[in-house]
Amino acid sequence: MLRLFLSQMIERGTLRVIWPNGASRTFGSGHPRAAVRLKGRLTPFKIGLRPELNFGEAYMDGRLVVEEGDLAELIEILLMNDGMRWRPPPMMRIARALRRAIKPISQFNPTGRARRNVAHHYDLSGALYDLFLDSDRQYSCAYFTPGNDDLEQAQSDKKRHIAAKLRFERPGLTLLDIGCGWGGLALDFASRYGAEVKGITLSLEQLNLANERTKKAGLEAHCRFELADYRAVQGRFDRIVSVGMFEHVGVGYYDIFFRKIAELLSDDGVALLHTIGRLDGPGATNPWMAKYIFPGGYVPALSEVLPAIERAHLAVTDIEILRLHYAQTIKAWRARFAANREKASQLYDERFCRMWEFYLAGAEMTFRYDRQAVFQIQLAKNVDSLPLTRDYMFDAERGQQLTAPYRSHAA
Repeated sequence: MLRLFLSQMIERGTLRVIWPNGASRTFGSGHPRAAVRLKGRLTPFKIGLRPELNFGEAYMDGRLVVEEGDLAELIEILLMNDGMRWRPPPMMRIARALRRAIKPISQFNPTGRARRNVAHHYDLSGALYDLFLDSDRQYSCAYFTPGNDDLEQAQSDKKRHIAAKLRFERPGLTLLDIGCGWGGLALDFASRYGAEVKGITLSLEQLNLANERTKKAGLEAHCRFELADYRAVQGRFDRIVSVGMFEHVGVGYYDIFFRKIAELLSDDGVALLHTIGRLDGPGATNPWMAKYIFPGGYVPALSEVLPAIERAHLAVTDIEILRLHYAQTIKAWRARFAANREKASQLYDERFCRMWEFYLAGAEMTFRYDRQAVFQIQLAKNVDSLPLTRDYMFDAERGQQLTAPYRSHAA
């Protein structure tokens, strides 16, 4: 079954498979090249029966060993061929159709379940994230300007890029950060632009570190963080930002999410949503990713997001599609994790490390070959809340609005 599957699928790149009995078979031709050894008599059957789940599990368990090339090249060969002339076998087509059919159930996301889903991933040891993220712990797509391939600079540029779209034209604007992570974005906006920030998260690990960083920066009077679900927030805000959180909202809750944005946003306010998105229409979450990395997570298509925005009576004032920026970001994360793999193995076991390797390699190649990108959607209640042209974004990003960080409240 697996031999037939691979022979029909792989045209670009070369994959050599060494079967459990020692025999080998080569599929495709050209570069990239990879070779894998399968261990265990039932391993080929399990992968062939349900490849989108069992392929990753076989790697995690050591039943699939990469002997030539690396894991990223192996996944690259598979994804660069997926979606071409090759047609998935009936079992895979049925499984994908079933996942789409039950999406409303798998995306059921009341507050309690949302908290558990967040804890599964974001309440892992903070030391793990220090092994591969930048110094500010920006766990979302960076922004790589021409000529720059440095992760630290790209994450700093991402914050500046988002700030330009939020248009901090004066100090003292109130800002809500939905899904604030470890607080880096909120603290930057408070210290650099004089924003009065409230950040919310469902992760205790993130909350604790965000509060520690706030005290260390002396920004307690201007930046506060809370353990809260977006649905429970009250008040009005001049600016709302959400970076890397919308993927956890759940399709059935898009109307609730954007109605809440409309409720919380001041009449002349501006909101910015930064989320991973699908370029090929609605789909379903990969079963391995849903089981091991982001339970309850889903990457939306614009066709799923924009109708909910319209129903909330919000105006879409700008949309930007960041192509390949996340692939470049995760490539840097993979390199950093590989360099610190021994430290990771001291925090967790070997199976966890192999799981994390598979997650990062698969995510990078998904952005390169599986039509995923990042959407930045700017929203407002009123169409005259922003200047008529986008020049204000470019001017702010080049530092013409604020040539130096705002410092008065930190003194």
